[in-house]
Amino acid sequence: MSYVVFLNVRLLPCGVTWPCFEPHDGRDQLPDAAIVSIVDDDESSRVGTSKLVRSLGFKDHDFASAKAFLHSPQVTQTSCLISDIQMPDMSGIQLLDALRARGHNMPIVFVTAYPSEAVRAEAMSRGAVCFLTKPFDGETLKHCLEAALGSGI
Repeated sequence: MSYVVFLNVRLLPCGVTWPCFEPHDGRDQLPDAAIVSIVDDDESSRVGTSKLVRSLGFKDHDFASAKAFLHSPQVTQTSCLISDIQMPDMSGIQLLDALRARGHNMPIVFVTAYPSEAVRAEAMSRGAVCFLTKPFDGETLKHCLEAALGSGI
């Protein structure tokens, strides 16, 4: 039995070429790519954000609730968190408080479909890197992730 491996070279959005083997699962990443976790109770928003994060060259984990994220091993592996503000059971702000109380200080980007100046001010005063209104585009998210993780993306 013989095996054939096809080697492709892809140009990632960050301008780096990366070899990948076919067939693949669509999650080709740089070996040391930062891990971005996404917490959003809205499945379509979560899936869309996840795809966008991967297209920017990051590894990602997504969670349907703040509690699911808090109880996962990815909490300690997450380089940056993208969280919805308004979610059942635990809001994004409450998630931020729980993370800080446990000693986790990863940068956080908040997203919401219901923006208000009071909520934005509260999120930013608690240390959020960005506060985005849904829907947002890839370039906007890229700028937020650059601010959160450094401009090397």
